[in-house]
Amino acid sequence: MPTVLRVEGYRFYFYSHEPGEPPHVHVDKGAASAKVWLHDGAVARSSGFAASELGKIQRLVRHERVALKEAWYAFFGTGK
Repeated sequence: MPTVLRVEGYRFYFYSHEPGEPPHVHVDKGAASAKVWLHDGAVARSSGFAASELGKIQRLVRHERVALKEAWYAFFGTGK
């Protein structure tokens, strides 16, 4: 479960057993967690985050999308 980014108290990471899914990132802060698709920044699921925090997470994912996708492809060894 490699952590690829830490920003503003959020931890962005991948699960190593999910290479067959489209590129996405998991995000934790405290007891809250979310899964966000990298292609459009949509929230796939969340637990414990307020709507305003999910909006902030989506903005962070959009801002860091290139780096997050590069980390995904480097980790899973899949093409773009």
